[in-house]
Formats: sequence, C-alpha cells, structure tokens
Amino acid sequence: MKKCIYCGAEVHESSVVDFCEKCGVNVFGRKMFNTILQRMNDARESGDII
Repeated sequence: MKKCIYCGAEVHESSVVDFCEKCGVNVFGRKMFNTILQRMNDARESGDII
C-alpha cells in the first residue's frame, strides 16, 4: 500500500493518484477531484502513464 501525500492514510496500490479521497476532495473540491481521477484513469488506459 502507498500512503497519502497529505495525511499519510493508506491508498490502494492501484490508485492513479497519491492521495486519499478525503484529502483530494478537501484540496481540489469534489468536481475537480472527480475530473482528475477520470483523466488520470483515461491516461492509464491509453498507456500514457504506468
């Protein structure tokens, strides 16, 4: 498991971001957080990121 860069909580290894949902929403807001996740997942699926 990796750790959230903001609070240190555990983040699932397959997560495309290095922060937990709680911190992601607090930092970016729900709408931007969801957009970040969607675009990061799309990038992973297209092979742009590992």
